[in-house]
Amino acid sequence: MWKVTMSAMALALVPALSAQAQDASTEIAGDAEAGEAVFRKCMACHAVGEDARNKVGPILNGVVGRDVASVADFSYSGAMEEWGEGKQWTPETLSAFLENPRDTVSGTKMAFPGLRQEEERQDVIAYLATFGDAAPEEES
Repeated sequence: MWKVTMSAMALALVPALSAQAQDASTEIAGDAEAGEAVFRKCMACHAVGEDARNKVGPILNGVVGRDVASVADFSYSGAMEEWGEGKQWTPETLSAFLENPRDTVSGTKMAFPGLRQEEERQDVIAYLATFGDAAPEEES
C-alpha cells in the first residue's frame, strides 16, 4: 500500500512541477550559450563565476532575483540606490536597465551605452541566471 500511495503522490506532483518549470522558462527566454558571448562586452567591469570579485561594477553572481544595489562591499551611486529601493533584478528590470542604463537610472556610474537588441539582452540575462547559486552575501 505504501508504494501505491507514494506512486499516486508522485503522479499528482508531475503536473504541478511541469507548470513550475514552464513558468521558469517563460521568465528567462534567452539562450545562455549565446549570452556568454554577449557577456564579453561586460567583462571589463563585471565578473561572474566561482572566483568572481567586484570590479568597477559589482559581481553579477546571483543577480537575477537579487535586490538592486545589494552587493556587500560595493559602492553604488546614490542614483542606483534610490532607483533600486524596493526593487529586484527581475528579467524585466534587467532588460530595461541593460537597454539604456543612463536613461533608466539617471546618475548611474555605469558608463556602458547599453544593449539595444532585445535578443542580446535576453541571452545575457539567461547566461547570468546560470550563476544563481553563487550569489554574494547581501547587505542586511
